[in-house]
Amino acid sequence: MTDGGVLTLDMMFEWLEGLVPEGYKYEIVGGHVFFTPQRDTHWDITIGILEQLRARYPIKRLLSDVRRDYPGHLNGFAPDVVALGEDSPEAEFVAEVISRETAGNDYGPKKAAYAAAGVPVYLIVDPYTAEWHLHTLPRDGRYHGYVRFGFGGEIDLTGTVVGLTLRTDGFPRYATGAKPR
Repeated sequence: MTDGGVLTLDMMFEWLEGLVPEGYKYEIVGGHVFFTPQRDTHWDITIGILEQLRARYPIKRLLSDVRRDYPGHLNGFAPDVVALGEDSPEAEFVAEVISRETAGNDYGPKKAAYAAAGVPVYLIVDPYTAEWHLHTLPRDGRYHGYVRFGFGGEIDLTGTVVGLTLRTDGFPRYATGAKPR
């Protein structure tokens, strides 16, 4: 704790660094710590998005599982994919691939924090439902544009700052009732 007894994100991350087992991702959402195991399907989708973004973004402007702090109480996220602006360290695209244990964060408090931060394009990819959810037009702390489709089609981002189309036909999915791999 600091002299004022206030816990900070830096303090929490420093404490967690030595505790989290290898193969797990950790984030702090609203002051709560979440650990999730890294899984093959999750990574296959993440790398698929990153590879497609390389058509527009140099590698130095793409991040994966790197801590970034967002508006709200103790929000230190490690988004699956972040694309940074050309002349700014601000995120212009964030993608989260759903993990069953933390899906509520991606659809709820993280979506709200990304909107509050003004992230222009927020994509949620859900291998459990084989759907993607695109959120755009952040204003007044929420997204005003939304579209959802199943895997197999394209995500048209040509009308956004991203300026390209992402294919989803190669995204793996979890079979109904199957354990994640």
